[in-house]
Amino acid sequence: LCQNSPNPFNPYTGISYDLPKPGHVRLEIFNVLGQNVKTLVNDFREAGTQTVIWDGTDNSGSSVASGIYFYRISTGDFSASKKMMMLK
Repeated sequence: LCQNSPNPFNPYTGISYDLPKPGHVRLEIFNVLGQNVKTLVNDFREAGTQTVIWDGTDNSGSSVASGIYFYRISTGDFSASKKMMMLK
């Protein structure tokens, strides 16, 4: 799981990750309270480097507030999290 770029961001940021083998991937955004804000990926992905763009919206399509967010990837027996900042 790579650091998002740009960071801080407004309104878009890219999140890249390297998948050593094909498998189910779940990539989610959380607020500082640990609540799921958006699920970016929740399906099977091929091996290799992938990049997902987050447009600063939540699952309902509304823009999120400025602040710190966390993103987490889970695949098979691997999980990792990183922090990012949205500035408006």
